[in-house]
Amino acid sequence: MLKKINPALTKSWEQLNAHFNQISSVHLKDLFLQDPDRADRYSIRFKDIFLDYSKNRITDETMNLLMALAEEVNLKDAVEKMFAGEKINETEDRAVLHTALRNRSSRPVLSDHQDVMPDVNAVLNQMKQFSEQVRSGRWKGYTGKPVTDIVNIGIGGSDLGPVMVTEALKFYADDKKLSVHFVSNIDGTHIAETLKKINPETTLFIIASKTFTTQET
Repeated sequence: MLKKINPALTKSWEQLNAHFNQISSVHLKDLFLQDPDRADRYSIRFKDIFLDYSKNRITDETMNLLMALAEEVNLKDAVEKMFAGEKINETEDRAVLHTALRNRSSRPVLSDHQDVMPDVNAVLNQMKQFSEQVRSGRWKGYTGKPVTDIVNIGIGGSDLGPVMVTEALKFYADDKKLSVHFVSNIDGTHIAETLKKINPETTLFIIASKTFTTQET
């Protein structure tokens, strides 16, 4: 059980508000003139990912205040409980296990004292095999033709996640023959307009949902 702390009622939040008022009129040009190493100090690189946050109104004081806020709301404790598999999703009374999907070290991730990684790796391998078969044309539709279009039907995170990944990685795609469409509106017009663009005979429909209780499913 996580301790309930409203960040807007903390001392750190109050200090951040005051700091915002002080820095809101500062020009970025002046921040770079004052600190020639700003671009290096306010950026992070990890392999092919580069995060540059130097072009924001951020100073060392900003970072210190943000760290103080994180400490005041016990963020570290919440992060540790999430990675430990504790049930921090109180609405559904379950663990938040998306961390296990990104755990490529296969170190144990426990939920109710059980390691979920064997099941996670098994499903990820199934997904890899299936996607490779679709892209290569080996997996065929009902009439024996390869897939040319994919329609993802989902709402909220079941739409935003797939859209983000597709957009972010489209330049790395090794197969330009597949067209991907996203339907996220419960209004029937959206799916009707999408169906006009595709051939059902060569289209793979994916229904993305965690609970299958939302209207679009």
